[in-house]
Amino acid sequence: MHSIGAQVQNAGYAFLPSHLPGKSSEDVAHSIGAAICVGKGGSVHQLKPKPGSDAPAITYSGMYGGNIFPLHTDLAHWRFPPRFLLLRCVTGYEAVATLLIDGEQVIENIDPIVLSRALVRPRRRVEGTFPLLRLYDRQRLDRGLLRWDEVFIRPASRAGEIGVKKFRECLARSSPISVSLAKQGDTLIIDNWRMLHGRSSVPPACSDRLIERLYLEKVS
Repeated sequence: MHSIGAQVQNAGYAFLPSHLPGKSSEDVAHSIGAAICVGKGGSVHQLKPKPGSDAPAITYSGMYGGNIFPLHTDLAHWRFPPRFLLLRCVTGYEAVATLLIDGEQVIENIDPIVLSRALVRPRRRVEGTFPLLRLYDRQRLDRGLLRWDEVFIRPASRAGEIGVKKFRECLARSSPISVSLAKQGDTLIIDNWRMLHGRSSVPPACSDRLIERLYLEKVS
């Protein structure tokens, strides 16, 4: 049986059905790797479906409500987004799926020169500026960092426009993997530098769905 880290390295994600259902998400995260705090509060973020009018306008819930969340990298507008993402089911349904696409398979169909020249920037200023970021960066890292978000990042150059267009076209031809976090303790660990993830729509009968999210800097 492969370790969780080996599964994530090989496939880009690991799904652990009904994993330690009696443990807290924070305890599970610490048993798997090293959790980090992002934003205000602790390391655990509770994700509940919300009508768009009830959520901040600059969040996916505020923009899409219970509709499909597009495929993206979490915090793609950061220079170094969190390395790994852990999603854990508290209340789940088979009818609602987390959607995954392996970004490495998408970029196989794009000229590496196009990718290397593609610069993007955050949609909003960060500390008063628009930092330039690579759509795909493997120059300073042991493994490439792919960032993608149609909402929070924008092309920053003509080469960026070409790279984003090529990536969007290849992504549209890709078929996502569907993983339902349905049972208490179902746990999904995602390589946030490699995999794009999204969410299917949430039927009204599933409006009490509750998923807990943590970010990890490493997975063992």
